Amino acid sequence: MYIMLDKTFDPTAIEKDIYAEWENSGAFKSDPSSMADPFCIMMPPPNVTGSLHIGHALNHTLQDILTRHHRMKGKDTLWQPGTDHASIAVHMVLEKQLNEEGKTRFDLGRDAFMDRAWKWKDYSGSTITSQLRRLGTTPDWSREAFTMDEGLSKAVLKAFVELYKKDKIYRAERLVNWDPERQTVISDLEVIQKEQKGSMWHIRYPIEGDTDQYITVATTRPETMLGDTAVAVHPDDDRYKDLVGKCVILPITGRIIPIIADEYSDPEKGSGAVKITPAHDFNDFEVGQRHNLPMISVLDEKARICEFDNCPEGYVGLDRFDARKKVLLELEELELLIEEEKIKNTIPVGERSGVVIEPFMTKQWFVDTPTLAKPAAQAVRDGKTRFIPQQYENMYFAWVDHQLPWCISRQLWWGHQIPAWYDEEGNVYVAENEAEAQAQAGQDVKITRDDDVLDTWFSSALWPFSTLGWPDKTPELEKFFPTQTLVTGFDIITFWVSRMMMFSIELLGEVPFKDVYIHALVRDSKGHKMSKSKGNVMDPLDLIEKYGTDALRFTLCALATQGRDIRLAEERLQGYRNFATKLWNAARYLEMNNCALNKDFDPAMVKGALNQWIISELAEAKTALDKATAEYRFNDMADILYHFTWGTFCDWYVEFTKGALKEEGEGATEVRATAAWVLEQLLILLNPIMPYISEALYANLKGEGASRLITASWPKYDPSLTFPDASKEIGWLKRFVSEIRSVRADMNVPANAKIQLLIKDASVQTQNALKTHDEILCRMARLQSFDFTDETPKGAIQIVIDEATAILPLAEIIDLDAERARLQKAIEKVEKDIIVIDKQLDNTNFVANAPPEIIEEKRTLKEEALGTKEKLTKALEQLAN
Repeated sequence: MYIMLDKTFDPTAIEKDIYAEWENSGAFKSDPSSMADPFCIMMPPPNVTGSLHIGHALNHTLQDILTRHHRMKGKDTLWQPGTDHASIAVHMVLEKQLNEEGKTRFDLGRDAFMDRAWKWKDYSGSTITSQLRRLGTTPDWSREAFTMDEGLSKAVLKAFVELYKKDKIYRAERLVNWDPERQTVISDLEVIQKEQKGSMWHIRYPIEGDTDQYITVATTRPETMLGDTAVAVHPDDDRYKDLVGKCVILPITGRIIPIIADEYSDPEKGSGAVKITPAHDFNDFEVGQRHNLPMISVLDEKARICEFDNCPEGYVGLDRFDARKKVLLELEELELLIEEEKIKNTIPVGERSGVVIEPFMTKQWFVDTPTLAKPAAQAVRDGKTRFIPQQYENMYFAWVDHQLPWCISRQLWWGHQIPAWYDEEGNVYVAENEAEAQAQAGQDVKITRDDDVLDTWFSSALWPFSTLGWPDKTPELEKFFPTQTLVTGFDIITFWVSRMMMFSIELLGEVPFKDVYIHALVRDSKGHKMSKSKGNVMDPLDLIEKYGTDALRFTLCALATQGRDIRLAEERLQGYRNFATKLWNAARYLEMNNCALNKDFDPAMVKGALNQWIISELAEAKTALDKATAEYRFNDMADILYHFTWGTFCDWYVEFTKGALKEEGEGATEVRATAAWVLEQLLILLNPIMPYISEALYANLKGEGASRLITASWPKYDPSLTFPDASKEIGWLKRFVSEIRSVRADMNVPANAKIQLLIKDASVQTQNALKTHDEILCRMARLQSFDFTDETPKGAIQIVIDEATAILPLAEIIDLDAERARLQKAIEKVEKDIIVIDKQLDNTNFVANAPPEIIEEKRTLKEEALGTKEKLTKALEQLAN
């Protein structure tokens, strides 16, 4: 595929062609008929209207790393891709388009609107899947699913009917979150509590039979008082004991309503008396249920005052906020409005529409999630499914242990229409199709299907098994369910993870996945949440264009520390782009020095210490990498590969062997074969994280006609593939070179100055090692030569390495007095920096008010400054001798 490596690494030159070759080769496909063990991971289906953002990039990079790793380990790997139909999101897009045309969806009608929605899906649905390909992801695209596909729709119908037959789905009149703009129910999770500057109005309700006596209530929503059906006081509140059982006259309407005793009322708040509006407040609804109070709805679907008994004149048709003004004006005229208190309060707002949500009494479909949640909670407590990191179990339990019924009906058209039909008397017939419903009702009975659709999360809750063919008993379902791993964000543990657990256990009797890996948020470099308004959004496609896909993937992996949000800075991407360049340059250097794979090469039979050492280091890195992967420690995976590639292989082994590669003979031949083999193995280990550069270099190394890296097997090394003597010898060599380099840097020795090194008190073993590696020592430590001595000249720096002392005579190379002055000045500067940081960290106001990331940054700066001071002080002490 690649004949000679270009001088520089250009990601854009290779990525498109390589991905096309991968996909066309069928390498992504699973094979349920194979005997290989399964590994299945379910892609959280992105919205069909969506486009790739940095959170997607993180999530899908981590999934792809696991998928590639297990594929290379010989597993029959299924990464199941697909998209979600996203009812509300699609409605918002299409209704905005219609609004610009001066129309509504009701002008079009259901069938025409659905036609338009399908066309929009066909137009925009491939956007995000194309972008995921840019990220180098390898799901089994041949199995790409859509939540409104025929097969998945069949699963939705089957699940609804089964749960209905088990009384786990039912229809009831309850209070729900109602979006007056979208005119649909929305879930609790789609409601945002928005803080505002508001008002609390204190109102007097006259006592029936004694119009000179009043009870005072307070409300932030005076328009709802038209639907009050009681006033509640606490049963232990002595102020109202004589009033319980009496009634008040509801102002404006004149309706007589009772004073009741209920513990919901808090004697410590306000007057201790609260107005009860069961049809327009969730807490009041519960009070109403306990006391069998009437439920009077005073608002319609558009949040306008509707017709109801005792509705005062002039209100019907008024918007809720206009009605509020009218109510307050009338109360003022009746001298019943005591006070308007300015407060800060929160109001419920629709996450998508941005309008104030109304608690609304309506008949809807519900799932009995309080019942379904119990086995779902127990499964995690029993360890059948585990969360990584474990701390996210707490979030899961906080949700499933306190379930309310889940309202699943939505007053929309795009989605799965509820499989329920009604006759003219309101009787309901639930069936998978109209023919079955008609048979239930009787052939002569006219039936009409429910207009509503299901909450999008209903079909998403079936995703781990509907995509595998359920309710049919397919080979895919047999082999891949339950799945092994789910990778997702903490924000949908409630929306999605918990509901998949509930439905899988209820419908199939098993948990849907064994491991749930929860990744954190991607924030900007300062720890702030990314948002368009802040202008700090980082587009993954722009980053790919600028730095290459591999650099983005490696950056996200390196920053994915368990339980900690990611701070993404372009400097990190630049650094990992440089890492890719370092690898490319090393491979090109080896290629130029005729380092080629030898089919007869046996790593266990190498003789040279340098070659034995690098093979031992590779085996150790691979063991650590396997452990990190099994434990989902993605940042450690990247760290292991980075340090082995950049440090061990490029900076040490390649540098160590430069002298040998200029020679011929048995030793040079072994170095060339070892270098090529280690590079091949390294490319395999890097492939899950950096698939493009590793694939390109692997193809170049293997030569024309070789198989692709994506289909290569994960290495298996014999446990005996270690060379402890070589590791000890080369470890000593590394320390020797590093110590001399460190002194040179600390003492400001010019880079081109070569030092005459003196060695004192060296053992025979050390003397032999020095002689063996003299070429490496002189070249890498920039030494003129070295000699053995019993004396230490004046103005020399001494370094103790094991039993020997290395002596660097620097008096003739640097100005010792000037160097002492420089070091002293540097120490004084860093001491001042430490004092400044200490003053900030000792300031309780600063620590209490500064963001946590700033405090952490200051502590890190102090640690670095202390380290610098210690190093400078040590250097100065050496010059004092």
